[in-house]
Amino acid sequence: MDIRSVMTPNPATCQAETPVRDVARLMLENDIGLVPVIDAQGRAIGTVTDRDIVVRLVAEGRDPQQCVARDCMTQPVTTVSVDGSLSDATEVMESRQIRRLLVVDGDGRLCGVIAQADIALSGRDRKTAELLRGVSEPKH
Repeated sequence: MDIRSVMTPNPATCQAETPVRDVARLMLENDIGLVPVIDAQGRAIGTVTDRDIVVRLVAEGRDPQQCVARDCMTQPVTTVSVDGSLSDATEVMESRQIRRLLVVDGDGRLCGVIAQADIALSGRDRKTAELLRGVSEPKH
């Protein structure tokens, strides 16, 4: 099974200067918890999660109404090639303990997002169990 078969293609995105209010609106409208941040050429440069907004802005007392994606985005991004295997993606997710991974083409342009849930829904029970354990296991 390849990455294309389970990824969400053409995800909702924002740019570094997109107001956080608009990023949150994208999350609400698309029922997502992560918005990739792209540059003018469509290359992935960061991500903003709902948790990023809460931990990096709200918890620090910053006004989200006055902030842009750059103020709370995670960078550098962790990506996987669109031509890679699902096994490649799960290995990266497990080793970095992340639940979502950006999928890029050879030029670094965003193609999609693959989430832990996408792998779970692909019906690969053993691989799903390994991924859940690998991502959720505390690092010592």
